[in-house]
Amino acid sequence: MSGHYPYGGPAVPPPPDKGSTALRTVLIVAAVAGVVTVVAGLLIVFNSPQEYGLASNRDQLGLQAQPKASGQPEQALFQAAPDVPPPLPQITPAPAMLPSTPVRIVIKRLGINAPIKSVGLAKDGTIEVPPADNPNLAGWYRNMSTPGEKGPAVILGHKDTRTRSAVFSRLPEIKNGDTIEIKRQDKTTAVFTVGGVEQASKKTFPTQRVYGDQANAQLHLITCGGDYDRTSGHYTDNVIVYATMTSSYRS
Repeated sequence: MSGHYPYGGPAVPPPPDKGSTALRTVLIVAAVAGVVTVVAGLLIVFNSPQEYGLASNRDQLGLQAQPKASGQPEQALFQAAPDVPPPLPQITPAPAMLPSTPVRIVIKRLGINAPIKSVGLAKDGTIEVPPADNPNLAGWYRNMSTPGEKGPAVILGHKDTRTRSAVFSRLPEIKNGDTIEIKRQDKTTAVFTVGGVEQASKKTFPTQRVYGDQANAQLHLITCGGDYDRTSGHYTDNVIVYATMTSSYRS
């Protein structure tokens, strides 16, 4: 078999260089040893992922993180001392309405359209949460104002369950100026405009800001956020949306 070099040269290969052959042998052995070392290291990492920061703290939930919208800057979260009033939207609040039980919550931009269940206090003194076997269900805390009535109305919802996402899984994506509609039993719909979003540690929950008396009709949505603690089975934080009623209409 004949051969050629691109820039001219002999048509037949030169006699083998014994020194070059020995060098090639050493290099091949070294390369094989390097591959073996890398494979062994990967096996160690995969067998002990927690020691190397690769273990997922959500693997028992079997859920993927919600992808962020591309091309949109993230909104700065509201931050203030716990006794600071809730943030208000840049729009004049509407006059409060008479009390009426909420029956449905709609947040069109997030694709949320869910029924609302009345919840009270659990035996340990905490607010009840909607049953996990119905992930598309929100809970209105009946010991506070009804949505549209003067004062804060509080609605809670799960972020996810052990098998799937839940009603408020996309709540952290809400933006200042977004509208939330609450359909009420009296056939009216109260429309709220978002004024701020807060992520607060459950250890320093802003109780006064969320549950304290307010002069106008407000809506506070609460779900879980932060990291998932596999030991306690709970998230470390809460995501809180503050909205003020800015209009209403007959359903």
